[in-house]
Amino acid sequence: MDLDDVLRRRRMVRHFDGRPLDPEVVDRVVAAGLRAPSAGFSQGYAVLLLTEADDRERFWPVTETEQETASWPPETRQGVMRAPALAVTLSCKRAYLDRYARDDKGWTDRDESRWPVPFWHVDTGMVALLMLLKAVDEGLGALFIGMAPDVIPAFRAEFGVPDDHDVVGVVCFGHEASDAPRRDLKARRLPADRIVHRGRW
Repeated sequence: MDLDDVLRRRRMVRHFDGRPLDPEVVDRVVAAGLRAPSAGFSQGYAVLLLTEADDRERFWPVTETEQETASWPPETRQGVMRAPALAVTLSCKRAYLDRYARDDKGWTDRDESRWPVPFWHVDTGMVALLMLLKAVDEGLGALFIGMAPDVIPAFRAEFGVPDDHDVVGVVCFGHEASDAPRRDLKARRLPADRIVHRGRW
């Protein structure tokens, strides 16, 4: 698919039909995420991939919150939970602090104030974005969701996630349901000149 088409078609899909995915397709989506840039080539990100039904059935109960249950209509919640692939994206600050303490960078004090923003989270967000785009390129739908802080300890325990890896978000992907409702967000999209400032603000 042409890149312009991928960008134009990318949107958040909340209704999947539950059809299983070819493992090679899943691998291509994840591999695209691993092409993300990383500061100093630190590669301080990881992906926990959940494609087995048993794993996905373990994921949803430990990560759901009362607020989400209340705010998502039941059909939306069920539509999201039918996604056959979940890719939890995680960042590792330690990998960046270690990398920048090396001789070619020299930040041996490991002072986090040297970073204008936490690039470990930024780079991991790029991993997620590339997976979202590759899913569209493969003819799939995809959704990026967060994880509430109060459920993360239970998630860590359930899946053995190390303490030095922080959840950035989850990419859910699969075949979009044919009867999925479409939201028209054109009226809410800000014009480019409200966002892009040329020369000065």
